[in-house]
Amino acid sequence: MNGYRRVLIKLSGEALAGTLQRGFDHLIITDVVKQLKILVENKVEVSVVIGGGNFWRGRTSGSMDRTKADQIGMLATVMNAIYVADVCRAEGIPSVVQTPFQIGSMTELFSKDAALAHMQAGKIVFFAGGTGHPFFSTDTGAALRGCEIEADALLFAKNIDGVYDSDPKQNPEAKKYTQISCQELLRQNLKAIDAAAATLCIEQKLPIVVFDLGATDGIVRVAKGEHIGTTISIEE
Repeated sequence: MNGYRRVLIKLSGEALAGTLQRGFDHLIITDVVKQLKILVENKVEVSVVIGGGNFWRGRTSGSMDRTKADQIGMLATVMNAIYVADVCRAEGIPSVVQTPFQIGSMTELFSKDAALAHMQAGKIVFFAGGTGHPFFSTDTGAALRGCEIEADALLFAKNIDGVYDSDPKQNPEAKKYTQISCQELLRQNLKAIDAAAATLCIEQKLPIVVFDLGATDGIVRVAKGEHIGTTISIEE
């Protein structure tokens, strides 16, 4: 299988909920896991970060203390990771959930060396709990882990098919980019990914692909190097 050899896949929590909007759409998740299995069977080293938006969105929690709201969001990502990791187990793929803080025996404490060893052994590693600190999005957590494990690319599977110059839900004339640089993304203040995540990717020269989770075999196709969605490149 040509394409990337080590990837970090960022899954949208909302996208995993599908039309249910909250919780889990098991059919969507099973399809995702079957695609991850194809990657593992083709010797791609796979890690995953899942957002928590199908349970909780800290930035829309009203007047609640931001630190506490973000902590609830971190726990939402742990629930998602444990669920999807168990679907992986049911499909015959060994997987591990790592977090930046101790959660009894439910997860492993994050370790770069352990994560790489797991992936090299054909296991999928789920990085949950974000960075372990408030004020950082799961986009930033994904970028951080992607840089730490020296991934070839970040693959952002969302409920939208790429990066647009404005919100296509609000503007039917919105233009979709097939390629844009992280620097231009920041200059235009586009909200496709978090600014902190984009800055980190620029510093570490880590490219990103944003694509629709609902695209047929989208994860496999992007991992193989097929150009769908939007490639966010790193300017030299």
